[in-house]
Amino acid sequence: MYKILLLEDDEILSQTLKELLVMEGYDIFIAKNGNIALDITYNQKFDMYLLDVNVPFLNGFDFLKELRDSGDDTPAFFITALTDLDSLSKGFKVGADDYIKKPFDFDELVVRINAKLNIKTNSFTYGNIEYFIKDKTLKKDGIIINLPHIDKKIFLLFVKNIGNIVDKNSIFDMMEKQTDVALRVHISKIKKFLGVKISNIRAEGYRLEKL
Repeated sequence: MYKILLLEDDEILSQTLKELLVMEGYDIFIAKNGNIALDITYNQKFDMYLLDVNVPFLNGFDFLKELRDSGDDTPAFFITALTDLDSLSKGFKVGADDYIKKPFDFDELVVRINAKLNIKTNSFTYGNIEYFIKDKTLKKDGIIINLPHIDKKIFLLFVKNIGNIVDKNSIFDMMEKQTDVALRVHISKIKKFLGVKISNIRAEGYRLEKL
């Protein structure tokens, strides 16, 4: 799973972006200011940075400059309301790979992220089960399985992490009703309709077992 650090101090926007990007299969870490973001990068390796500019303590420009000066060449996009040429120029000067102006179209953001990370997969396969990304179709032995949309998203998350534990919070982010009972219902439905083995790892999460 691709890991993205989102530097954004607007709580509503950051949570909305996280929910949407998790649904697309990304693992999202949120930092509300530049100092926190810098601390996180000391302990985590990311595939991409999504950065607002006007955040507390260490702004997005200075944050990225710190990383680039330290040799970190992780792809970085600025997502900001700043539209003047000076800001645009400064963003690229400190090492940005792209500059996305607010408000923006979420689907366009995903296309840009996928293009930068060179994600070209059109489908994911697990045994005799195939999930087609473009039209979100799930097939078993070539026959369409009509699982609810949320169950499909949860299954895709498992497929992208075969053999690894997926923590409950990552699954909760995809659910409307975030309770343990609702989670068990979703898992049971996936197991019943697809005939897959999903193990409950006590106090940690769930794991789709390798074939």
